[in-house]
Amino acid sequence: MASNPMHLNDRKLFGPVTPVLGRIGNLETRLARTKAEVRQAQKVRYKVFYEELGAIANRRTKLRKRDKDRFDRYCDHLLVIERIANKENIIGTYRLLQDKRARLCGGFYTQSEFNISPMIQENRNQKFLELGRSCILKEHRSKRAIELMWQGLWAYVLDNQFDILFGCASFQGTGIEHHKASFSWLAQHAKLADHENCSALSKTGIDLQSFSSDANDDPRRVLAGLPPLLKGYLRVGAKVGSHAVIDHQFKTIDVLVALKVADIAPRYLTHYGKDASRFAA
Repeated sequence: MASNPMHLNDRKLFGPVTPVLGRIGNLETRLARTKAEVRQAQKVRYKVFYEELGAIANRRTKLRKRDKDRFDRYCDHLLVIERIANKENIIGTYRLLQDKRARLCGGFYTQSEFNISPMIQENRNQKFLELGRSCILKEHRSKRAIELMWQGLWAYVLDNQFDILFGCASFQGTGIEHHKASFSWLAQHAKLADHENCSALSKTGIDLQSFSSDANDDPRRVLAGLPPLLKGYLRVGAKVGSHAVIDHQFKTIDVLVALKVADIAPRYLTHYGKDASRFAA
């Protein structure tokens, strides 16, 4: 176990003193310190989303081999880094957009698919953080790397005192029928309260309640089949919106996920430490 992490407020927003937020073995997690590191994170995203998972790239994206959009410049980029012989290799990343910066770029990425106004209005005095573009290179995708990313995110959330985390979680593929048992379970057991619900913007949005549960569906099997990221958020207390949206570019079906920090299950606070002082082990 490592010593306590330096507080994020002790460093400049973008620079060489960005603190390490977690460490295990030769892996560590922290925010990107330079524009070059952001570009490397975009290359990791390209390898995962386009080369591995088959997202559709336009000509410019293919040429530069980076997953990049207009939101990147306003975000913090959480990195998972592998250290080998004094060399740092970025193997994973998570994009973090604070509400105050979202106002500078015209809103959140999630708003391209979902109407988040009810959630924002109902919690107008709360601080929001949008999470997106989470990925780890396939050859490095391990429980340790994933847990380390969660550790870094938790430290970031605590240091900036966010109240609500949200973003899109994706089911691979665009075949609705393949996920009907999952959609039915989410509608019954994990739906946001009506007064905070975030429905799909498009009329082609898929109402999760339109899928009826099958008596032969084993709840444990349904849960096991959920996307790992979504399953992780549900375990700590997250809820989902009432609809799913097909993302044809990334060849996924997205659901909106929202997590109130105050609702995080106590056992997970104990695991990482209420002050994020416990590094992943």
